Amino acid sequence: MEAIVYEEFGGPEVLRHETGVAVPQPGPGEVRVKVAAVGVNPVDWKRRHGWVEEFYPTTFPAVPGLEFAGTVDALGEGVSEFAVGDEVFGWTKTGAYAEYAIAGVVAAKPAALSWEQAASLPVAGETAQRVLDLLGVREGETLLLHGAAGAVGAVAAQLAVASGVTVIGTASERNHAFLRELGVTPVTYGEGLADRVRAAAPQGVDAVFDAAGHDTLPVSVELLGGDRSRIVTIAAPDAADHGIVFSGVTVEPPVARGWLTAQARLVTEGRLRLDLADTFPLKEAARAQELSESGHVRGKLVLLP
Repeated sequence: MEAIVYEEFGGPEVLRHETGVAVPQPGPGEVRVKVAAVGVNPVDWKRRHGWVEEFYPTTFPAVPGLEFAGTVDALGEGVSEFAVGDEVFGWTKTGAYAEYAIAGVVAAKPAALSWEQAASLPVAGETAQRVLDLLGVREGETLLLHGAAGAVGAVAAQLAVASGVTVIGTASERNHAFLRELGVTPVTYGEGLADRVRAAAPQGVDAVFDAAGHDTLPVSVELLGGDRSRIVTIAAPDAADHGIVFSGVTVEPPVARGWLTAQARLVTEGRLRLDLADTFPLKEAARAQELSESGHVRGKLVLLP
């Protein structure tokens, strides 16, 4: 089968497009899917660099990619909740940058959800809900969301706003209009951020969701008066040095499946917006990862095998 493979850590150049990769076989309780679309995420290139081995240990040769949308192609022994031909989306166990993959978490894809939308939701949706739950943000509170215009940030912002939370979102000025459309009060990141946040939220900030990771933790601690208990990052590798929780592990499959099913319904009802930045053929995965790593993308990058 066609797949992207890498056998060492490094830059985009370590990714190879191969056509003779063995098709994975589903074991008991497993589902194999024919992949229709693949979401590109920062964790993909962080794994390629070897930066997140604590959470995602790599065995070479490796196929990158966590999230997919596709069609059930084969069933392992004991699988009864899905049938061959079902349209699904979720995470893979074997790597999503491929024609075929073994699904880890899998949910039914609504017919009204496009392949590109379905492949854009699993990581952003699960991460957003997981961190909001960890923070325990409630109606009437104020959340500072670093990296609010990114894929995870935009979903988290919408979920928080819908639950009655006031969201202050950091982003570059070119993304401020977009954040206002989501119901977010935008502020520009960089020097003087604390003063801008205080001006935007004179009532103070109750919790911080860091989806950016660029020197955001010290100012976050400052804004919460030294309290680190309601700060969670998904992007700062030095979180432990600041006494901050780094959340990088997904929840149990049944819980994640429930979240994805609910969020997919919100998308089809027009109550959750997913922005697509660009699509690439699978063989251009290195280019897509390089663009993601540049940090200048708003919306989702999707590969089409």
